Amino acid sequence: MVHASELMKYENALRDEGCVYICGVDEVGRGPLAGPVTCAAVIMPLDELIDGVNDSKKVAKKKRERLAEEIKSKAVAYSIVSFDNERIDESNILAATKACMAEAIMSLAVKPDVVLIDAVKLDLPVRTVSVIHGDALSYSIAAASIIAKVERDAYMAEMAKLYPQYDFENNVGYGTAKHIAALKEFGPTPIHRRTFIGNFVDAK
Repeated sequence: MVHASELMKYENALRDEGCVYICGVDEVGRGPLAGPVTCAAVIMPLDELIDGVNDSKKVAKKKRERLAEEIKSKAVAYSIVSFDNERIDESNILAATKACMAEAIMSLAVKPDVVLIDAVKLDLPVRTVSVIHGDALSYSIAAASIIAKVERDAYMAEMAKLYPQYDFENNVGYGTAKHIAALKEFGPTPIHRRTFIGNFVDAK
């Protein structure tokens, strides 16, 4: 198991430079056929780390949900923003993701000294550092990835109640065989991304 202290390389280097409020940013949901892209920005206290924080994809669901509550309760500041499928279809997923991340960062109650971002480069009035595979390398980005994933998964579980044929509670909008079969049989729901489903159905 990775300990939180092993994910502090970037944070420690920035603290050595004098940075105090270090923000981590990540997104969840760039690839699904349905649902929003969800971005989280979080500034964590770095003297008392929450053990178990890691890339959200590497953390089991129940543990992820517990960690999300602890992250939110201990954060100096956090913000979670979702852009729906219509917003994604209006531009494209990369543009929507960048705008969503920027909104999450600018919505923070505390202005960060520096922002660590998973992979993406953003043009903002605050210093940013792009970290490839950041959700597995930075404590702050990992914390953001957990609260973003828990938020989006909860939304997709609610959507599963409205549209039970699509198995959203298990696939969270990704194009599994069961999801694609339902899409072909029943057509798209109002939360499907029209620009993503053209290979499977008439997206109009």
